[in-house]
Amino acid sequence: MATELLNVGFGNVVVARRIIAIVNPSSAPSKRLKDEAKEVRKLVDATNGRRTRAIIVTDSDHVVLSALQAETLAQRLMGEPAEA
Repeated sequence: MATELLNVGFGNVVVARRIIAIVNPSSAPSKRLKDEAKEVRKLVDATNGRRTRAIIVTDSDHVVLSALQAETLAQRLMGEPAEA
């Protein structure tokens, strides 16, 4: 049984079936979610020092920050080809 992985940028991957949501980081609830995850040490920064463009929420309550757009991650998750 193969485990499907989602590339979230810079060689970082997340197990696709563990993802609950991919959200835009600019809303107040998203910022609060990120801050709360940092407090309980469940924040994973996969941006490699770049600007956060998407927040990935997993079923283990981990929050992953990605430098890729939420739309790009959603396309990868759904297996759709990227637009040129």
